[in-house]
Amino acid sequence: MGGVVMTFETENIEFKLQFTDELYKEVIAFANTDGGVIYIGIDNNGNAVGIDNVDENYTRITNGIRDAIMPDVTMFVKYTIQENRVVSITVGEGSYKPYYLKSRGLKPSGVFVRQGTSSVSASPEQIRAMIKESDGDIFESMRSMEQDLTFKSAKEAFKRYNIEFSKTKYRALGITTKADELYSNLALIISDQCAHTTKVAVFADEENTKFRDSKEFGGSIFEQLDNTYAYLALCNKTVATFKGLERIEKVDYPEEALREALLNALVHRDYSFSGSIIINVNDKEMEFISIGGLLPGLSPDDIRSGISQPRNKNLADIFHRLHLIESYGTGIRKIYNLYASCSEQPRIKVTPNTFKIILPNMNRMAEKESGTVVTAQMQKILDYIEENGQITELEIQELLGLKKTRAFILAKQMRDEGLIRVEGRGDSKKYIRV
Repeated sequence: MGGVVMTFETENIEFKLQFTDELYKEVIAFANTDGGVIYIGIDNNGNAVGIDNVDENYTRITNGIRDAIMPDVTMFVKYTIQENRVVSITVGEGSYKPYYLKSRGLKPSGVFVRQGTSSVSASPEQIRAMIKESDGDIFESMRSMEQDLTFKSAKEAFKRYNIEFSKTKYRALGITTKADELYSNLALIISDQCAHTTKVAVFADEENTKFRDSKEFGGSIFEQLDNTYAYLALCNKTVATFKGLERIEKVDYPEEALREALLNALVHRDYSFSGSIIINVNDKEMEFISIGGLLPGLSPDDIRSGISQPRNKNLADIFHRLHLIESYGTGIRKIYNLYASCSEQPRIKVTPNTFKIILPNMNRMAEKESGTVVTAQMQKILDYIEENGQITELEIQELLGLKKTRAFILAKQMRDEGLIRVEGRGDSKKYIRV
């Protein structure tokens, strides 16, 4: 075989006796690591035995590398035929990692890296690191590791607002990447396979230690938006008061404030973390906690003033297209305007990794301002009426473990303070909410 004699394989040298589909794995591994050279026609001992039909195999090799590997790696690959018997393939380190087998996709079974003298499957962590290195640090724009996505909820949301949602619009929306038309993380977020969730916890005490109820909502963030808002509406109690003969009903929280606080949490959270949005509800306030603090350069005062810099610009643009949000920064201003006449204002608390907005219960504030003090026993009675529609004095005794006289006095006190009113007389007497 003349002068073509090699010694041994290294991290950057690979021998192949003949051309097989295994070649693609080696090319991918070199492109994903530090580059290297593959020699076809050399055995494991470094002896150049050559290959038959060099021209035919050369064509198969070049066409195969072009067609089997994504993204296009050909600009980093050079071919040489030595003594018309050995094909050497020089692979440079690629600039758009990770490279992967088109037939297997962007997952460990299709992505390879060089480890010693072997080409091995990359770990999910290695794949994420390569994506971040190539795509930048904007999570929604990176290629998604999950590519088997469906968009049932997204299509319904776009249809509801008469906005076209089709594959021809994916790139403009940021749902697919420009280089290889793969789904981005934005696509994952709005897809039915979205792994992030929104959790709502309802507490019986202001310290948030005693659970009343809890729900977790998953799926596309459009589905989470609808289902979470519907559940918060159930938690938003209505209190009725009378002014003469006029019945006046007021909800604990302005509906638009709940909507804007929820939209803010969904649009601005940091989806590169796996934690859920947390919404805590008690009789005093409702707090919305999203993962990810403020972007550098912004302060809570800036947010209250309406200054906004979206973490997920493409996601915000989609919500804007669907008329779910008006423009950046208006949501928080709306919330504060809704509380403009209240003695207690919404509060914003920020840590390096969380953003929290707390909405005070307007009806609770009104009780305070009227001088009405709701004791723990009174609250239990109000909760019982809320759940059952009414309560009798016998039920008050059983609920609180009180004697008949004490139950009567407590009920009278609540009537005097305008918390409940009586219906019926004698055995049919019952108490309901005012």
